[in-house]
Amino acid sequence: MSERKVLNKYYPPDFDPSKIPKLKLPKDRQYVVRLMAPFNMRCKTCGEYIYKGKKFNARKETVQNEVYLGLPIFRFYIKCTRCLAEITFKTDPENTDYTMEHGATRNFQAEKLLEEEEKRVQKEREDEELNNPMKVLENRTKDSKLEMEVLENLQELKDLNQRQAHVDFEAMLRQHRLSEEERQKQEQEEDERETVALVEEARKRRRLEDSDSEEDAAASAPPQPAHRPKPTAILDEAPKAKRKVESWERSVGTFCSRPQLSGLVVVKKTDLDRGTPQGQPTPALGAVNNGKVADPAPRTPGTSSLSQLGAYSDSEDSSGSN
Repeated sequence: MSERKVLNKYYPPDFDPSKIPKLKLPKDRQYVVRLMAPFNMRCKTCGEYIYKGKKFNARKETVQNEVYLGLPIFRFYIKCTRCLAEITFKTDPENTDYTMEHGATRNFQAEKLLEEEEKRVQKEREDEELNNPMKVLENRTKDSKLEMEVLENLQELKDLNQRQAHVDFEAMLRQHRLSEEERQKQEQEEDERETVALVEEARKRRRLEDSDSEEDAAASAPPQPAHRPKPTAILDEAPKAKRKVESWERSVGTFCSRPQLSGLVVVKKTDLDRGTPQGQPTPALGAVNNGKVADPAPRTPGTSSLSQLGAYSDSEDSSGSN
């Protein structure tokens, strides 16, 4: 069974490789390769930003007459993603980097610029010292002063580190934690005292308001009516000395006896009394019957309550007979 993928080719016995014609390709011919942008750049035509790592289908060619230590230098052609303008850059094996050539500007190359500036300053210094011995002396003096300052700063840092080596950071943190706890406790106590003071002030204010309301209620209360003695209060009084009963009073009866019980009799109200408004004098016991006022019964100062009751019953009988 034959293999699906053949790795070895068949060469016939009469194969002569010298007879194969050689292709004459130009030295500056281009190849299409797939690559990523080696650095951030910005298009000069439209201002579009092209970030590092964006993929392109680029054309690759070998730069003529440029070699670094026998290494060829290649040039790449890409197109802007927005305006399709052509951008070219080439390899830089001397600095292991890429160099922007045409169509865009390189961004974020501060480190590279700093290195170039340092190299330029170093080269200028070497050129000055080459033909000027006084300049060499000045530069050496400056370098020695700078070296002394650096050593002093280094010694100060060492002393500071030695002083801090004897410091117990755990104890410092513990002390800080205790101080924080004390401060929190003090704040809580102050809050509690303020709360108690506010509560007491509110209670005092409430008591003052209650006392003011009681005084206002007492001032606005109507006057109490005068106390009237009960009709049965006479029974609780001490007995008085009995007077001598005459013989004629025994035969007549006890109409005129015990005048102190006269308060126990309550006069019955008539229709005239119900119709009379308050504040007007009520007519005597003489009832009004059919617009006529009956003559009230004569009341002598010596009459008793039983005599009044008899007069009251006589008036009712007279009014009923009419």
